[in-house]
Amino acid sequence: MSKTRTRSTFYWAMALMPRERRSAMFALYDLARAMDDVADGDGTAESKRAALDEWQNEIGRLYAAKPTHELTRALLPVIRRFDLPRREFEELARGMRMDVDGPIVAPERTTLDLYCRRVAGTIGRLSLPIFGADGPAEQEFALYLGRALQLTNILRDIHPDAAIGRLYVPAEHLAAAGINSRDIAMVLKDRHFNEAAQRLVADAHAAFAAAEALLPHCNRRALWPALAMRSAYRALLDRLTRSRLPALERQHVSRMAALGAALRAALFARA
Repeated sequence: MSKTRTRSTFYWAMALMPRERRSAMFALYDLARAMDDVADGDGTAESKRAALDEWQNEIGRLYAAKPTHELTRALLPVIRRFDLPRREFEELARGMRMDVDGPIVAPERTTLDLYCRRVAGTIGRLSLPIFGADGPAEQEFALYLGRALQLTNILRDIHPDAAIGRLYVPAEHLAAAGINSRDIAMVLKDRHFNEAAQRLVADAHAAFAAAEALLPHCNRRALWPALAMRSAYRALLDRLTRSRLPALERQHVSRMAALGAALRAALFARA
């Protein structure tokens, strides 16, 4: 079992799924993780672009039923069984390119929206057929939830992202707090930074609320793994809401909290 998997908050929601769906989700997760590792790795921007271009090419080979990488070979029966849309894999790779081509520092809100759609909304959309709930309401739910989870990750990881030259807090939020600098170290030291970050907290809460509003129109039982993620991340966001940001120590969803959320959601689905 991959240590990367077991450390992930997503692991427990996936681990409790029926075998075929669980294997499909792990295959999807492993490919997304591999792309993310390229974007966050230590290589040069040129080498990262080349690696992501190769992943784009490999997606083409996957959908031509000629994958060459072990991760895409594992995905071939998944895309056939669940009819996963190619465009979402391609958008995921484009999202990783945004980090490489940037780096992203104080983006406009529209740019951050696009980033969240690409790196998180894609995973939500690809997960839906595997969950067994892929209607219009579920698709919209997946985008809002993906945005909420990604914004929560951004708020949690302000210091680690800063260490690799990234700052995802939008320019509009910084401007509203009276911060004009784009020097990341200076921004994080600004006494008004917490005000800007709390505006992003409000954006995350709004995304969770929008996802929640769609649930009456969704197949909640089929979506239980996503609901487990929602519960675990809502608890994390609540902790961040009460913090002065950026937090000095990285906040985590504990394994027990993640497992508890997954168990409650799974029991609900079977009730």
